[in-house]
Amino acid sequence: MRTSRTKHRLVVVLAFEGVQLLDVAGPVQTFASANEIAKEVSDAPYRIVVASRRGGPLSSSAGLPVLTQPLAAAIRETRIDTLIIPGGPGVHAALADARTVSWVRRQLSSARRIASVCTGAFLLAQTGILAGRRVTTHWKWCGHLQKLYPDVHVDPDPIYLHDGQIWTSAGVTAGIDLSLALIEEDLGRNLAMRIARHLVVFLNRPGGQAQFSAPLEAQSVAADGNVPNHFAPLHGWVADNLAGDLRVDRLAEQAGMSPRTFARVYAAKMGITPARMVERIRIEAVRRILEETDMPIKRVASQCGFGQEDRLRRAGGTLPLPALMASFGRFEAGEADLAYASSAVAARRLLDESGGYAVANLLRDLGTGVDFDGAFLHHIQRSFPDFAASLGVGAP
Repeated sequence: MRTSRTKHRLVVVLAFEGVQLLDVAGPVQTFASANEIAKEVSDAPYRIVVASRRGGPLSSSAGLPVLTQPLAAAIRETRIDTLIIPGGPGVHAALADARTVSWVRRQLSSARRIASVCTGAFLLAQTGILAGRRVTTHWKWCGHLQKLYPDVHVDPDPIYLHDGQIWTSAGVTAGIDLSLALIEEDLGRNLAMRIARHLVVFLNRPGGQAQFSAPLEAQSVAADGNVPNHFAPLHGWVADNLAGDLRVDRLAEQAGMSPRTFARVYAAKMGITPARMVERIRIEAVRRILEETDMPIKRVASQCGFGQEDRLRRAGGTLPLPALMASFGRFEAGEADLAYASSAVAARRLLDESGGYAVANLLRDLGTGVDFDGAFLHHIQRSFPDFAASLGVGAP
């Protein structure tokens, strides 16, 4: 049964010459799909506008024109609900347009939320509204963003970040992940899941998930970036056989080389040892399973090829905060040390990123059912005295 809803949330994507086409098209299509699916039972929840200061066709970085509406005509008297700033090569010229920068700055006081995709974060930073906030952008531009705007806390790893009314995302397709998260906040997870299935994408990659997958990272860190990645099929085979025998001899056999030649050629071409890449692919699988399922830790370790629990314990410190938090409550007797040790690593990371965290806030952000005031604090006081001292809780 359809229900009528008269109020539409206005979503404005601010375009400019040289905008990245997918930074515009990804969010627009995601919100449009939300309208299409929501209309089965109600009115479309969003009014979507692609606008520019003057309006008219703009050239995207891909060469395809983007037809935009003038800002004044598109918005009229309507309050912007969600303002999205895309990226692209043209964003640096947009920074020099004082009227565009001023207009974006003014939206902070009226728009419910403001988001950037990819290098759109540079335009937000230019307005000053990112000062003191934790943000992300395309991994390639994180260092440059941090250098230009030292008062912004740039995190190169997450796919997207949410700090107050400001959302920022990594490059290109991460704009779809960001848009799904915004829609989930508005309309709930069930609808967002339907949109993700409609778009044939994952719902949803957690914001804290790394921008790189391990196989993609293997290609990116190759010793010579111009050399074809002949080991891509091997990486796919490893990902499909995590619980199997992945010693160098077996990898060499799969690659059609002698073990000695394989080890030498792999390290030379990829800039990393075969054993290290196997570990990275296994850790990525652990992250994904912890974040997306309720599988017990022992099964996760076994399925991902870690076998004995202590091997996963040693790898635990490399798991991101969402995976660590998702793992709480799944530890049996004898496994608690891994949870506590991983939590300490996550807590340390929060302290480093925030420049100082109140203990109460730290425990709140890490708390998902574990008795942090008792068992957790006692454990880190006993096992991690230096870390406990850094939290200001001292020895028991």
